[in-house]
Amino acid sequence: MTGPPMPAARRKPVFVGHDIYRRSAYGGNHPLAIPRVETAVDLCRDLGWIAPEAWIESPVADAATLGRFHDPAYVEALRRADEGGKVTLETRARFNLGTLENPVFPGVFRRASTSVGGSIAAAEQALAGRIAYHPAGGTHHGRPDRASGFCYFNDPVFAILTALDAGVTRLVHADLDAHHGDGVQDAFAGDPRVYTISIHERDRWPHTGALDDTGGGRSCNLPVAPGFADADLALLLNRVVLPLVRRAAPETLVVTCGADGLVGDPLSRMALSNRALWAAVAALTAEAPGSVVLGGGGYNPWTVARCWAGLWGVLSGFAMPEVLPPAVVQRLERLECDLVDEDERDPRWLTTLADVPQEGAARPETAALARQALDVPRRGRWSATARQAAA
Repeated sequence: MTGPPMPAARRKPVFVGHDIYRRSAYGGNHPLAIPRVETAVDLCRDLGWIAPEAWIESPVADAATLGRFHDPAYVEALRRADEGGKVTLETRARFNLGTLENPVFPGVFRRASTSVGGSIAAAEQALAGRIAYHPAGGTHHGRPDRASGFCYFNDPVFAILTALDAGVTRLVHADLDAHHGDGVQDAFAGDPRVYTISIHERDRWPHTGALDDTGGGRSCNLPVAPGFADADLALLLNRVVLPLVRRAAPETLVVTCGADGLVGDPLSRMALSNRALWAAVAALTAEAPGSVVLGGGGYNPWTVARCWAGLWGVLSGFAMPEVLPPAVVQRLERLECDLVDEDERDPRWLTTLADVPQEGAARPETAALARQALDVPRRGRWSATARQAAA
């Protein structure tokens, strides 16, 4: 079966969202117990960036849909845990629920199901030739039979399945999150229609995604050193990632952009500016007729909200304000986060969206990683073609 035809012209981007993300979640003392998606949405609305016709209300995936990838016993266990507000020791051990990592909180089942529904809706829009932005998505660690890494269901998997169901035969999942996209890579290992690329910090949880892990010849993993900055990202994009994407010639592209690789994030030691992430996502989405852009990780509410709001602005073609209006500043001033000490908070996080441009060249170790990545055995013709394109 062949995929959908390429549209004659790119349609305007759409923003997939839901008010469920305004509800308190994850409980206290959890890295995700911060306002992320809702703040990004509010910033965009404060700036007049979300027209009514650009907004798509996220549907909620039902149990039958969730069962396309997740074990029905696990789906039912999460539903019951949400309903009862607690889990048994057996449920905790079997499904990794009710732990410090994956707590049970009121509304967890509907919240996770809404994230899946949003990614399905985003994929449907991408199939129609749009860029569909769904910052509440990106739960790329979710496993078929258990929660993992703050992720209960794996919404990127459902975005990909939606595209494959429509007949797409060439799809790329590009993951820029600071943590390896293990759940997505494993979900499609060996599927000739899907190619996964992940740039992530090395020696960081989940401790997968080594350079020589090619996912059976369908994956490219780029584990980067701490301090990975803008010039490093540009080098890997130009020498490795974009040549591989062009070789794949995707009919649909799914990007998990993350925001945990930014300077100031408490759960990584990467050092990117939001400008670099915006440029990377823009370059990637230019390589496919339709794209899904998902959120992912990010544990500093100021850097996450500014990054995700600004990304929507970039994708939609809005001019970036040099100084934020007072209402936006006040909104950012009200944010709190126990993981980011006051003396670590950059004053510019309150007054601007775009980070200060970084100077400097890519580090030699990043150039070495690029060379090694293209020479990894078993990547076969993907590496050979990418090497020629990068020359």
